[in-house]
Amino acid sequence: MATRPRTKAETLAWLRTIAGELATQTLKRLEDTLPWYGDMPPSRRSAVGLVAQAGISSFIAWFDDPKSTPWIAADVFGAAPRELLRSVSLQQTLQLIRVTVEVVEERVKDGGEPLREAILLYSREIAFAAADVYARAAEARGLWDARLEALVVDSILSGEYDEELPSRIAALGWHGHGEVAVLVGTAPKLFDVDQVRRAARHMQADVLVGVQGSRLVVVIGRAEPREQAAEGEEQIGTSAALTFLEIAEHLEPYFGAGHLVLGHEVPNLVDASKSARAALAGFAVARSWRNAPRPVHADDLLPERALAGDPLAKATLVHRIYRPLQAHSTELLTTLWSYLDNGRSLEATARELFVHPNTVRYRLKRVSDVIGWDATGAREALILQCALIVGSMSDHEVAPRRRPRP
Repeated sequence: MATRPRTKAETLAWLRTIAGELATQTLKRLEDTLPWYGDMPPSRRSAVGLVAQAGISSFIAWFDDPKSTPWIAADVFGAAPRELLRSVSLQQTLQLIRVTVEVVEERVKDGGEPLREAILLYSREIAFAAADVYARAAEARGLWDARLEALVVDSILSGEYDEELPSRIAALGWHGHGEVAVLVGTAPKLFDVDQVRRAARHMQADVLVGVQGSRLVVVIGRAEPREQAAEGEEQIGTSAALTFLEIAEHLEPYFGAGHLVLGHEVPNLVDASKSARAALAGFAVARSWRNAPRPVHADDLLPERALAGDPLAKATLVHRIYRPLQAHSTELLTTLWSYLDNGRSLEATARELFVHPNTVRYRLKRVSDVIGWDATGAREALILQCALIVGSMSDHEVAPRRRPRP
């Protein structure tokens, strides 16, 4: 004798009776089939169990009246704490849904065709709803990260260090370690920050990006080497192989037209404000160097920055050029003065100093060995002459004044 099909009311009553049994079987199946579930701490497993139970209860309510108050993903995921979204991935959530649906299907396989169709429809909708929940969470996280990143970049540019800066940097997932440099240029009309991040990852570097009006600021840090590149990504080089200038050259296409200035290298991200000040000062005066390369080192713009009143440029000229020469040999300092005053003429310098031109040539090479700048180049000669002027002025400022005789 054929069994009479259940009415909808009878099916609902039966589903409510076995709801607890379905939840228990689902949790056991999760432990047996999903390794990540068993590795979770008890509190997280409990939260996942609440999600599974809420899904079963929500299905029963939806089966009762699909056209009533529209159900949303919050009906299911609202039972779990918010931090569960950060500990369980979307892929794991879909695995959870699949296991739950399998358990329900196996248990109610004799419930009739309408019930099976309802399960299929509900599982499809809840999967889309899960994707929507994670998409919204990712969007909110992205907006929060963008605001936090803008705050960190502003702090670096202003040099306003506070105790919360390291924690904010850590919250952004900064993978940089060791040296940092700041790159400043013009923001393009259509700027895609993800392209900049991908390009940095290819070079095993990490970046913080900030757009301030028409200005684009990129803080570059060396990232920990990854074991292997992500699928489809080609490594340009290693962090040890690429200098910051080479990294800046690879990032150059993502900036708008105009000058691009790279600040000097600093030991860590906390000191990045020093590199930022140099880059900003160089960016402000880069147009004064007609043939400035793109990108250009901020230290290659020391004369222009010093003329504009940048105290950091003046201090750099004094402490990296003038003082080392003065401490090494007054003979080298005098030779450099004479060589630059005589239009970089070896013969004129030799006549003034009563030495052979080869002696002048030897001393200029020693100057280059001591400070790293070559006086025979036009641009570097300008930097050195500016350093001599600023250095002599600093000597006059610190020289003790003699008391007038009575």
